[in-house]
Amino acid sequence: MAVGYLVTVVLAVLIVVFCLVRIRGPKPLFYFSYRLGLVFNEIPHVALYALVASTALAFSEGDITTTFDRVNVGVAGAAAAGLVVVTLRGMRAASVVRVALDDALGVGTGTHRRPPLARILLRPVFRRRRDVKRVSNLSYGDAGRRNLLDVYHHRSRPEGGSVMIHFHGGHYDQGRKNTQSLPLLYRLASQGWVCISANYRLRPDFPHPAHLIDAKKAIAWAREHAAEYGAAPAAAVFVAGSSAGGHMAAQAALTPNEPAYQPGFEEADTSVTAAVVLNGFLAEYFDGDPATSPVNLVRTDAPPFLIAHGDLDELVDTENPRALVTALKSVSTSPVVYAELPGAHHAFDLFHSFRFEALIGGVEDFAAWATARKNRPENT
Repeated sequence: MAVGYLVTVVLAVLIVVFCLVRIRGPKPLFYFSYRLGLVFNEIPHVALYALVASTALAFSEGDITTTFDRVNVGVAGAAAAGLVVVTLRGMRAASVVRVALDDALGVGTGTHRRPPLARILLRPVFRRRRDVKRVSNLSYGDAGRRNLLDVYHHRSRPEGGSVMIHFHGGHYDQGRKNTQSLPLLYRLASQGWVCISANYRLRPDFPHPAHLIDAKKAIAWAREHAAEYGAAPAAAVFVAGSSAGGHMAAQAALTPNEPAYQPGFEEADTSVTAAVVLNGFLAEYFDGDPATSPVNLVRTDAPPFLIAHGDLDELVDTENPRALVTALKSVSTSPVVYAELPGAHHAFDLFHSFRFEALIGGVEDFAAWATARKNRPENT
C-alpha cells in the first residue's frame, strides 16, 4: 500500500469537502476546515497540481500494485474533479460582479476583463509588483506600532491619482496591515492610485470607539499627505476593509466629520468618496451597543457602497451584509452594489484567485463610476 500517496489523496478529499460545504461543528474541526478552505477555496488548482504530481509519482515508482491502491487512484480522480468544480465556481464571480454593478449603477458599468491567468495559475501567492513601491511604517497617530501605516504607490509617482485606504480584519483583537487585500492594493497602485494599509488599536485594551477614531486619523492623514505620493490635491478618497476592517470602513463612511470620533482633530475632513466592504461583519460591536452597527448609522447622504460577501462565509452569515444593503437602499440617495459571491468563504481577498481578481476588476469599475460622479460639476 502506497501510504504517502494515500495521505495525499485523503488530504485532497478533505480540501474538496471543506471548500464545497460550510463546516460548523466542534472547534478543532471548524478551525481545521476553516484554515484549509481559507487557502484552497481560492487557489484549488494548487491542490490539483499536488494531486496530479503525487499520482504520477506513485505510478512512476511502481507503488500502485494492490486493489486498494487502484481504488485510491479512483478516489484521487474524484477529488481532482471536485477541485475543478471549486475552480469553476470561483470563476463565476466575474459574471456575478458585473451583474451587481449593472443593476446598481447602470447597464455597461461592469466591464469584461480577461483574468490574469499567469498570475492566478502560477503566482497566486506573490502579491508584489515591480512597478509599485511600498513605503512602510509611517506614523499617523500616537499609539506606536498600532498607529503605523504603509503606502503603496507607482514608482514613477504619476500625479492625479485617487486614494484607497484599507483596514485589516482579525476580530478587532488581532491582525496587521500588509496581510489582506494586497492584490487589490498592488493593482490599484500600479495604475497610479495611492493605496494605504493601516494598523489600528485592538481590543481588549482599546475597545470601541478607539478603532473608529484610528480609522478617522488614517483618513485625515491621507488627506494631508497622500499628494506627496502622487494623489491629486482633491483626490477621491475610498475607504475599504476586510471582515472587522469592513465594519470599521462602513462606520467611518457613515460618520463623516463626526466630532465625537475625532478628538483633537475635529476640524479634519474625514468624509470619503465611497466605501468598499469585503466579507465584512456589519452588526453591533461586542458590547451590543446599537450605535456601533452600521445598519443604525445609515443616512441620506451616505456615500456609495460596494459590499461583497461569500454565500458560504463561515463566520458572518449573508443576512448580516444584506441587512446593511437593505438599510442603505431605504435611506441613502447613493447607490449600493451588493455582490454575493457563489462559493466564497470568509477572507477571500488573500490571493490572486479567479474570484478575487474578478472582484478587483469590479472595484475598479465601481471606483471609476464613483470618481466620475464626484467630479461632476454639481458635486464640485
